[in-house]
Amino acid sequence: MNKYQILKINSPAENAQKVLIIYTGGTLGMVYDNSTGSLVPFKFEQIVENIPELNRLNLELCFLALPNPIDSSNVSPKIWVELVEIIENNYSDFQGFVILHGTDTMAYSASALSFMIQNLTKTVVFTGAQLPIGIPRTDARENLITSIQIAGSSLNEKSIVPEVCIYFNGRLLRGNRAKKRESSQFDAFDSENFPYLAEIGVNIDYNFLNIKIQDQNKEPGFYKNIDDNVGILKLFPGINQAFVENFFNQKSLKGVVLETYGSGNALSEVWFLEILEKALKDNVILLNVSQCTGGRVIMGKYQTSQKMKEMGIISGSDMTLEAAITKLMWALGNSNDTFSIKNALEKDISGERSI
Repeated sequence: MNKYQILKINSPAENAQKVLIIYTGGTLGMVYDNSTGSLVPFKFEQIVENIPELNRLNLELCFLALPNPIDSSNVSPKIWVELVEIIENNYSDFQGFVILHGTDTMAYSASALSFMIQNLTKTVVFTGAQLPIGIPRTDARENLITSIQIAGSSLNEKSIVPEVCIYFNGRLLRGNRAKKRESSQFDAFDSENFPYLAEIGVNIDYNFLNIKIQDQNKEPGFYKNIDDNVGILKLFPGINQAFVENFFNQKSLKGVVLETYGSGNALSEVWFLEILEKALKDNVILLNVSQCTGGRVIMGKYQTSQKMKEMGIISGSDMTLEAAITKLMWALGNSNDTFSIKNALEKDISGERSI
């Protein structure tokens, strides 16, 4: 880990659990530069100065910063692979992992890692903040402290939440079920189609019935092949033939998430259906998800989706857009067989969809 900036906070407690905190960038790790008034990344040695409570958590903490922290708008599959490699290389040494990440693409990254790490037996929590850590009213302090506590928690020597999660403002969400819903409120994330994994007030109240428990006897699998030759086609009234044709004429295109209306409906114009049929004949994978934040795709419920069902377009059920596109990238990266890819997309891998 020589290329990373590392800070360790030791615990006075005997046999304290160890948590690795990985900083990728984002608002949480920013402070105001008094000379310029601009936000700049804070130095890790300042973290105890800003959050002295970290010394009282009875956990061994190791902070690791990526060499070049980025705004989450610049996150790419390369970052996901790096995060998976860090977790893989440190998996046996830590009870859990916290990833500090910008909020704009956090749901994409959490979804991606939920597919890239299989048979997970430890907690991976994404968190961030709406206000920088140096601001008096910042939400960074509570988000970070609670995320660390959750990542370091165990019951009968096993992690309580062996999932990739997002923690924000009193809610622990399954990562591949979460969506960012607010840009200016502290409750930035929600999970419309799946209950919270925990709600945090005075106590941390875990919703044990909804936590996905893996077979503890299986070794975790780390999948680092991601294929980004994909696209998202969001339908809108007035979408025209030339636009859709140009979209599908990209030579490298291997998969498309169709973001359709309601329960999976699309325009029934002949030209549109012919373009989709041609794409399928060219072995482009088509996955149908709804533009709605709640509910699910039921192709064939209305006539406007019946043709797509007959063609063999895959139903995304109640997957979020973030889960759908990252699952598609993961599936394409790990198989060249169209049948295997479709089979992976149609089944539940990491709790991302209701069958």
